[in-house]
Amino acid sequence: MTLRRRYAVMSVEEVQNLLAAGGSPRVALLPAKTSKQTLAETLAAMANAGGGVALLGVTAKGAPQVGNDLAALRDQVVEASLLPDPPLILPSPQRITLGDAEIMVVAVPEGLPHVYNVRGVYLTRTGSQNRPLTTPELRQLLLDRAESGYESQPVEEATLADLDSARVSRYFDQLGLPPDEDMVEALLSRGCVTRRTADGLPAATPLPTVAGLLLFGRNPQQFLRSAEIICVRYAGATMSDEFVRQDIGGVLAEQARQAETFVAGNMRRGMRIRGLAREETTEYPLAVVREAIVNAIAHRDYSIRGEGIRLLMFSDRLEVYSPGRLPGHVTLENIKDERYSRNEAIVAVLTDLGYIERLGYGIDRMIAAMQEAGLPAPEFEETAAGFRVTLRSSGEELVSAHPQQQRWHHAFLNERQEAALAFVQEHGRITNSDLQALSPDVHPETIRRDLADLVDRNLLIRIGSKRATYYILK
Repeated sequence: MTLRRRYAVMSVEEVQNLLAAGGSPRVALLPAKTSKQTLAETLAAMANAGGGVALLGVTAKGAPQVGNDLAALRDQVVEASLLPDPPLILPSPQRITLGDAEIMVVAVPEGLPHVYNVRGVYLTRTGSQNRPLTTPELRQLLLDRAESGYESQPVEEATLADLDSARVSRYFDQLGLPPDEDMVEALLSRGCVTRRTADGLPAATPLPTVAGLLLFGRNPQQFLRSAEIICVRYAGATMSDEFVRQDIGGVLAEQARQAETFVAGNMRRGMRIRGLAREETTEYPLAVVREAIVNAIAHRDYSIRGEGIRLLMFSDRLEVYSPGRLPGHVTLENIKDERYSRNEAIVAVLTDLGYIERLGYGIDRMIAAMQEAGLPAPEFEETAAGFRVTLRSSGEELVSAHPQQQRWHHAFLNERQEAALAFVQEHGRITNSDLQALSPDVHPETIRRDLADLVDRNLLIRIGSKRATYYILK
């Protein structure tokens, strides 16, 4: 197992392998009676050193302890993560059963954006031990992680009433937290609430953060208008007046789902022969599309106003643009290997909700999935103020000289529908009148049903209404 799988749920076998290998800079073996201070120091040291895993409830030699109180260990992790300055925002600890024993696994992601101290002491890891950072090491680390976290700031004029308590409760249920868990304290540990003072409020008043509103807000765009995804499907390879558009708002999890649905509903489908079997293929692998969308949501710079995420579909490519250039030390040259979380709270909650694990293929697996589909590797590009991922399709091959032989023939279309698709390929669009002219002896209602069926089959897109209706290729 590689510890670059920052948020992956670990299997029993992987944990057993870590225990057998013993302590290291990336793995800490801690007994159940470890003090909160020691646990906080270990977690902060790992965060400063590039991440790792703390196994809580084991002996120094890696033997699981029997009789651990898992609820108490989880509370200990939460409390310990609040001791560093700034507080650590970590994925929820994972419960692992090993025979008669149960232990807690605490993952410390690599690429966290801050330098953490515990009571003024900045620590790192050497071997299996924590040690203070030297002055040159601390100076360099502070330079490397100079970017501040906008997501942790309180939102002006927002209060806890602007968080959707039902959504928060469902999140807590998914984490398995007890029903009497204090909502404010739990959200504080996830970076969704802060006790920072604000003008006109008493000291330590709990306020929702940018991350809190984006993840659990009743109406996040009331306060963060640019926190949206604009999805557009154009008819050709360039922007034109012929398009389908959907503006997606709401909380980030819903944005991810709706953006994926938009792409799935607007991309072409074809057939591929694999051995003796014929299987349906999509214009782009859905796993790669999901990863591009979730990365844009999780890592965009939400402090940039007036610009949201843009998902643009053309006849030959899909582009996902997110405001904000690559964060921290990540560059186009090292993007496959390096990690840096601009929005650690957002990433942590999306992890808890299953998005980073379910959708988090990573750059290298995006490339592999595109290549397996016979498509070019994803293209990554920094712009003046943002970052763009481009997926190239094989759309031109699907609609070559005899498209009905490649794709439409297998869709069990009638002759009128094949003629309609050929007409659209040549002219760019088709109307009911156009198809009626091609089949003058056919009843108008049959013509209407033919075109409606092509829309249902995801081969055409309907534009306009009533007499202004026309159809274009997907």
